[in-house]
Amino acid sequence: MKKQGKLQYLTNGLLKENPVLRLVLGTCPTLAVTTLAVNGIGMGLSATVVLICSNLVISLLRNFIPKQVRIPAYITIIAGFVTIVQLFIKAFFPDIDSALGIFLPLIVVNCIILGRAEMFASKHGPIESVLDGVGMGLGFTVVLFIMASIREIIGSGTWMGIVLTADAITPMGILKMAPGGFFVFGCLMALANWLSDRKRGKPAVSTAGCAGGCAGCAGCAQHAEGADAEVPQNDHPHVEKGEDK
Repeated sequence: MKKQGKLQYLTNGLLKENPVLRLVLGTCPTLAVTTLAVNGIGMGLSATVVLICSNLVISLLRNFIPKQVRIPAYITIIAGFVTIVQLFIKAFFPDIDSALGIFLPLIVVNCIILGRAEMFASKHGPIESVLDGVGMGLGFTVVLFIMASIREIIGSGTWMGIVLTADAITPMGILKMAPGGFFVFGCLMALANWLSDRKRGKPAVSTAGCAGGCAGCAGCAQHAEGADAEVPQNDHPHVEKGEDK
């Protein structure tokens, strides 16, 4: 049971508590950098490294950080790891650093990282916090990669620098713009909700007896009659008053 509990920390971030599709966090970088699959991978892995390291340190220091200054302390810890990651990417992957732009240093105030620090790492041990960071980071990276791949293939006709459909089909440039990003994001969110409901075995709403809207629904009528029967009504209030007298 203990192993299953720890494994659940790792898997929650993939679908059940996916930070982007289920918790709707980190939408700004999700919409901004997912025009190319490479950018999605770069942003996702960068955030994952920062998330794991910050979760670990905050978990180790959770009993030493005063509650009154915990948020500034968390931001300082996160900013230190973001600086390390940014310098590393700038030195070895300058193209990705240029493509991500301001969104790379903005990882410092990313809602996913700050939220996990406040809601999870500050209340759990280092092992659980690291597993949570890995799960949430992978969930964030997978969504960025899928979303960026869809937008790049349909919007540019390429994928990871490989020409796929650009010569055969005219790319839909709108998918590389903000409206296209919102459209793909909404479709992926709807798919995640559908998969989650199906996994939980959520029953479908019964429409038996519906003849045309709520007014013709026999089930609704019976429910209304039952509700009325439960509430006693006094058709002759004057008789009751006379009896009281």
